[in-house]
Amino acid sequence: MKRYFLLAGLVAPLGACMGEPGPAAPPHDEWDDKLNDRVVDYGAALRIASLRLTGELPTLAEIDAVANATDEASQKAAYEALIQQYLASPKFTRQMFRFSQDFLRLGDTPETDTAPAFLAQVIVDNRSYLDVLTASTGTCPTYNAMTNTFTAGTCNNGTQAVGLLTHPGMLAANFSNLAFRRVRWVQETFACSKFPAEIAKEPKDVGGATPYTGTFPFDSIAGAPIGRVNFKDTSSVICANCHSNLNHIAPLFAHFDDKGLFTTGFSVPVPLPDNPMVAMSDYLPSGESTAWRMGVPVTDMRGLGTAMAADNAIAECAVARVWNWALGRPDIVDAAAKVPGTTIETQVADFKSGGYHLRDAMYRVFTSDDFVRF
Repeated sequence: MKRYFLLAGLVAPLGACMGEPGPAAPPHDEWDDKLNDRVVDYGAALRIASLRLTGELPTLAEIDAVANATDEASQKAAYEALIQQYLASPKFTRQMFRFSQDFLRLGDTPETDTAPAFLAQVIVDNRSYLDVLTASTGTCPTYNAMTNTFTAGTCNNGTQAVGLLTHPGMLAANFSNLAFRRVRWVQETFACSKFPAEIAKEPKDVGGATPYTGTFPFDSIAGAPIGRVNFKDTSSVICANCHSNLNHIAPLFAHFDDKGLFTTGFSVPVPLPDNPMVAMSDYLPSGESTAWRMGVPVTDMRGLGTAMAADNAIAECAVARVWNWALGRPDIVDAAAKVPGTTIETQVADFKSGGYHLRDAMYRVFTSDDFVRF
């Protein structure tokens, strides 16, 4: 038993004074020191926020409103009032259209621009962000850059709209063999990650050079001898790691042709001689259903939009994209500029509990401690 002694009012184990090692110090990260050294600068934050939200530098009156405040609390109030003012400005509408073009990465043509116009309208009107995945009307508005206004429009491609998932411009722009390019666009745009979309906790040896890491059973996708493409090839890289998710989603997008028009049959080719149209057996074996994720079966585009809207990864991705845009970070997927979940955990929770309003989320990001400290 250790003996204790009293010294200057402190009690310490005797062994600690006789050379015995004490408890290990917690690991230290120098970046924590750098973060703690930041100081609040509402003037600098205002310049960045104004450029992001209006496309212009703040006016002298706006700068003075913050600079002439008597204390930090007054500066904070003045700064936050200006952020609200920016969010209500017609210039914000212009910025949101540009932001949405970057968000969706569909180019800049009349056929595709109704997609970012819809996303921008959802943001400006402070509607639920989930409308971009579930709305059945008004998903093809047009944007007038001269007046910074939207004109309502309904997509017409032969099927009821399901947010941007059935947008004809998006579908045409991402036309490809087996509809895989469309699925990739959905995954990277709204879930902020590349395939494989899911990774099993326990990899499985299926006789390949590397183990299978998909969450769906290995035999749940097509491959030899069923299906014209062997997605279960194990000769080198395990194709099934990505295709376990891809093949469960792609059949839903395969009903749209090269113009983005809905057809009752499949209208995308298989990369084989004469480019034959794909069949369900090229994706999945008999009896296997389409699904958004393992354990989340869906049977149509409406079900896909609903399943995505319920996925926390979709909400986290939306907030992460706003975060990177506000802080001047590169694309979250292309540049692998992933935002740690702990960094935006509170922001995501507030986004969800507040009704998935992306404009409100922008206010929280631009007034957050991380944004105003330098």
